[in-house]
Amino acid sequence: MAMIAFVGYNIGRLLQALAENGQGRVQAAKIFQVNWFRKNAEGKFVWPGFGDNMRVLKWIVERCAGTAHAQKMALGYVPEFDDLNWQGLEFSRDKFSSATSIDKAAWQQELAMHDELFKKLEGFVPQELAANRRALQERLAA
Repeated sequence: MAMIAFVGYNIGRLLQALAENGQGRVQAAKIFQVNWFRKNAEGKFVWPGFGDNMRVLKWIVERCAGTAHAQKMALGYVPEFDDLNWQGLEFSRDKFSSATSIDKAAWQQELAMHDELFKKLEGFVPQELAANRRALQERLAA
């Protein structure tokens, strides 16, 4: 959402083009979300640092190639602890769990903030995207 102000084209038209190119269904873009800046209860970053981002980026590339394992969660697919290369880094399973956990209430608030964007794109949003959004809302409510 933060990048919307920097997009130089109508996102609704892009979504329509994706739907048309997909013969009536949205071609699922490979979208990955990371939060390198998540903090723990003490206010310290959970992820060890910029130099270790490659561990996750490697998994993303392998996931795109269809060779990486993933577990399904409410927001999509995420690696399990053993799916990443931890060589040379002491990063516990508990820290990893903290980094990959989902705050369902926060995500429900996030989706509510998307309402404004979806209103602006009304008439352009493919039905599949709207259905996926509703399904995400349902998964978060479960």
